[in-house]
Amino acid sequence: ARSPGPTHPKSGLVNNSPMLTPAAVRTLALSLPEAEEQPHFDHPSFRVRKKIFATLRPAEKKAVLKLSPVDQSVFTAYDPTMFFPVPGTWGKGGWTAVDLTKVKKAMFSDALTCAWRTVAPKTLVKKHQLEDPA
Repeated sequence: ARSPGPTHPKSGLVNNSPMLTPAAVRTLALSLPEAEEQPHFDHPSFRVRKKIFATLRPAEKKAVLKLSPVDQSVFTAYDPTMFFPVPGTWGKGGWTAVDLTKVKKAMFSDALTCAWRTVAPKTLVKKHQLEDPA
């Protein structure tokens, strides 16, 4: 496969396109409190206290996030080609695919934080002051 081109060192974007690189996704995920990376069915997964909040599918240029039903509806309503429920019951349970070729870094970071907050213990969320602002 052909490389998408040079990556901007600070933004994590490829050739100034909105595409987030796998390295940028990894950096954002691991910046969250107590986040760890572990393999999950041949894909990187990001966990907090053993619970998966995100997986990365580099070959598909996608990430999959565990969102609450409310967060999933908000992000998918914003742009259903950028954020969309995974097929079947997993999607009904909040698992949401993100097209890394379309999403901007700030919006992905917001969605990733929502996913972390969905699976992290409430005491950990409160300790790091990452409660839902609503």
